[in-house]
Amino acid sequence: MAAFSYLFLLDILKYTVAGIGIIYVAFYLFKPLLDKSQTLQALEIRKAISNQTLPMRLQAYERVVLLIDRIDPSNMIIRLNANAYSAAELYQIILNEVRTEYQHNVTQQIYVSPQAWGAVRRIKEDTINLVTNATQSLPPSATGLDLGKAVLNHLATLESNPYEIAIAIARKDMDNIF
Repeated sequence: MAAFSYLFLLDILKYTVAGIGIIYVAFYLFKPLLDKSQTLQALEIRKAISNQTLPMRLQAYERVVLLIDRIDPSNMIIRLNANAYSAAELYQIILNEVRTEYQHNVTQQIYVSPQAWGAVRRIKEDTINLVTNATQSLPPSATGLDLGKAVLNHLATLESNPYEIAIAIARKDMDNIF
């Protein structure tokens, strides 16, 4: 009887080891197939997401370029009719315009690269600093036209236009999408 149970246990052990071996082999035969299937699913999901977000990203880059163009002092001074105001009034209007444009487009940072949004933030701060410094260098009786000339003269002394550089950064990032 003891020999019978010993043989019975040995048979159970053989079948168990053989079953585990078959499961092990089957798992490693089908694992690459399962991995490939999972990779394909992930790629399809990414493609679907990309198809949905691509138009939003392109629109965000368009809006970033428009923002940079709208806070460019050379465009803003003309648009705001600088000679209709005193320097102090124009200064406040410019600050308000820059801050409003920035706040209106702040959500675009979700869709653009950190480098492009960093350029936008730098341009905003540089524009505010430029106009503030130009205003402080003028006498209290200065006109908006005087402020406009001071700002444009400062921009003319720069080696390269920072607004064009910021737009080039946005364009380069947009080109990287494709």
